[in-house]
Amino acid sequence: MLVGPCPGGSALPLEPGPGEGCADADAVPLLLPPPDEGPAVGLSSDPSPPEPHPVRATALSSTTATARNARTPHLRRFSCRPRVWSRHHPHGKHQEDDIRRTAAWRWLPPLLAVLLGLWGLERAGADGRGGMWRDESVTWQVAHRQLGSIWELLGQVDAVHGLYYLLMHAVFQVWDGGGPATGGLWALRLPSVAATALAAAGVAAVAHRLAGERAALCSGVAYAVLPPVQMYAQEGRSYALVAAAVVWATYLMLRERWVAYAAVLLLGCWLHEFAVLALLAHGVSAWRSRGWRWSAAVVVVLLLPLAVVSARQAEQQLGWLGRPGWQDWAAYGVVAVAVLLLARGAAVPRELVRVAVPLALLPPGLLMAVSLVHPWYVDRYVLYALAGLALLAGTRLAAARGWRPWLLVAALLVPFGWWSVWLRTPESRKDDVLAVAAAVRERARPGDPVLFMPSRRREWLLSSPELYGTLRDLALARTPAASHSLQGTELPTEEIWTRLVDAPRVVALLDPAGQPLDPYPREAVKRQTLASHFDLCSVDEVRGARIALYAQPGRCP
Repeated sequence: MLVGPCPGGSALPLEPGPGEGCADADAVPLLLPPPDEGPAVGLSSDPSPPEPHPVRATALSSTTATARNARTPHLRRFSCRPRVWSRHHPHGKHQEDDIRRTAAWRWLPPLLAVLLGLWGLERAGADGRGGMWRDESVTWQVAHRQLGSIWELLGQVDAVHGLYYLLMHAVFQVWDGGGPATGGLWALRLPSVAATALAAAGVAAVAHRLAGERAALCSGVAYAVLPPVQMYAQEGRSYALVAAAVVWATYLMLRERWVAYAAVLLLGCWLHEFAVLALLAHGVSAWRSRGWRWSAAVVVVLLLPLAVVSARQAEQQLGWLGRPGWQDWAAYGVVAVAVLLLARGAAVPRELVRVAVPLALLPPGLLMAVSLVHPWYVDRYVLYALAGLALLAGTRLAAARGWRPWLLVAALLVPFGWWSVWLRTPESRKDDVLAVAAAVRERARPGDPVLFMPSRRREWLLSSPELYGTLRDLALARTPAASHSLQGTELPTEEIWTRLVDAPRVVALLDPAGQPLDPYPREAVKRQTLASHFDLCSVDEVRGARIALYAQPGRCP
């Protein structure tokens, strides 16, 4: 606040008035003296004053011009029509370029995300061996193909992950760690660690823009410590990268950098097309802006080619999904209640509420609603929605007074800590392809016939080519690379039966007991032939899989 001498020695309060690019609550009180009375208290006498803030340049210039023509102190009123995404915090002023300043606290959220990401990155079990589940195995084996082979695959299946596979192909060209059983898990997962750190920094940037530095620190840390965020920070899939793109697109929307906004959000959509749901969340606060409308149109148009291709692949890509269960709706309900409670009251600025609440609730809610007709919902597809929850929680915590909120945080850290430890074990994922490969290596002899039941479980061995190459895949007709598919193609049912009955023993890789059986003719022939022509010698449970050894009658070891 700038105060000058007034008649009677008192200071006059100034009220905001019309200007350009600022909120009414942000107007700066000014009292300007006559030109011949010298500079006002608090004003620099430097003949070269600093360049005025760009947002307020017009208002200050007009006020100064009027002051030059005045002989007595007087008040000028300046304000502007507020822009929702460019307002400052109503409780204090923050310069437009504050986020560019280097401060120690700004490194804390991304640094914490990196430390949590590197902690237990290999998910080693009790035997010290790292773990990798089948979706990560798909990333590994597809990204190691030749570029032409990857392109041909995307024309058949998995186009939704195409850009990510190309990115990981480039990463593996630089360094692949020598294989997933050695240092390859670091090469596979480090891009997700880096993306999570970038997303945490982006959450802090959005909070700083809308609520100040304290809220920025708390929001960025809150995002980094959320267990689902930690989970996908250590996974060789695209979801952490998508979250980073959406978060920074949100920040660019607040800055009205529409070209950059469209480019970053489009990148997120091409990494996974369900990132387009963030566009609808952004529209809640930005739909009045012509820049946003043009950007949204560009994103939708440039996403259409991927949407058309992936729509043709949806049945084989997402055919395994069911409609959201009661657990999904219950989890969404808990998050929705938490979001709405955190958004209440004056502690959280309205501008932040208008950004964070739609981001937290709209993408998962819309995807679950669509999944009642077309089952497409998986929570990791909308991981970026957690940024909205972190913004609200961090801002609320930053405004808290007293010890009770911190007691609640301490209480939450206990289950969060247990959850975080569990996430760094192989048991936290559906299966472990490296454990399956190790178990097969112990039980199979070179040249043994191997049978995958169902055929998509071939993925358990595809990322261990040194083992898979020593076995004879009974049902395989064409390899994944040759057939431009993820798990290859299989022989007709008659040939599978012929090969099976001629085999002296078979190593069969099956889903855990109790899983639904595939009704396809090839899978039925496998099950019936093994039951009628072989003895079951042994069955071993291995982290989401069963390894069964069959032999001709009377020939079990």
